[in-house]
Amino acid sequence: MNAPTPPARRQPRRAGADRRRRRIGLTARYATLVLMLVVMLGPIVWQFLTSIRGRTENVYDGVLPARPTLDNYALVAESFPLLQYVGNTLVVALLAVTSNMLFAAMGGYALSRAAWKGRRTVFTVLVATLMFPFESVMISMFLTVREMGLVDTLIGVWLPGAVSVLNIMIMRSAFLAVPKEVEESAVLDGAGEWTRFTRLFLPAAKGALAVVCITSFMGAWDDFLWPLLVLTNSDHYTLQLGLKTLAGTTTTNDQRIIAAGAMAALLPMMLLFFALQRFFFKGVGEGAVKT
Repeated sequence: MNAPTPPARRQPRRAGADRRRRRIGLTARYATLVLMLVVMLGPIVWQFLTSIRGRTENVYDGVLPARPTLDNYALVAESFPLLQYVGNTLVVALLAVTSNMLFAAMGGYALSRAAWKGRRTVFTVLVATLMFPFESVMISMFLTVREMGLVDTLIGVWLPGAVSVLNIMIMRSAFLAVPKEVEESAVLDGAGEWTRFTRLFLPAAKGALAVVCITSFMGAWDDFLWPLLVLTNSDHYTLQLGLKTLAGTTTTNDQRIIAAGAMAALLPMMLLFFALQRFFFKGVGEGAVKT
């Protein structure tokens, strides 16, 4: 009768199997990440390669352009008033960033620290508004803007996005992460409410402010539906509306020029994200929504 294998001899085999399983799991995770990267960045890369193709090249002839050129970007500026549309969009985006950072920080601070009656009710109502899509309130917002006389103005484009409830929640969560002991120490040192807000809480929530800055800028810069409803005069068009007319201004419906316009619209958002990415990833953790 054979004697059972001692445990000491089975341990190396078990350790080797564990290593193989970990290696397979790690390979699967990296393969999934690479696949997600290709899915997300693939259209952007294709758009960029299309935008630098020569005038005589077929758009779908291979992946890499045979004769790369930047002439398509110059044609974009000639096809429609690019700088004017960029300027209009920058006005709206900068207003949105400023107002969201200011009002979201003040609202988040009030909901996180100030002990006032009805705070819980206000918080619940604000969270409930996140369930309503923009399309469900779009008509009432348009009627309100029209009654205010702000139709066909950049202020009318900016006003509905002056502050986002989600940004308030992000700032509230970031302020909740500040220890109460630190605030109590500031109170003992004689710091008033405004001093604590500006010198204690805001510096502690730089990451969350970066998140608010990036999301507000992207939302205003990339918005198409609301400006389409509000603006009628082409002189007030934002960049996204201008890109819509780009296909009509190019008589040949040239995909190279359209791709160059899309890349020109994407560039400012990429630059802003890369400039603030260190604070952004820190702020994602700070601004995780807590109840």
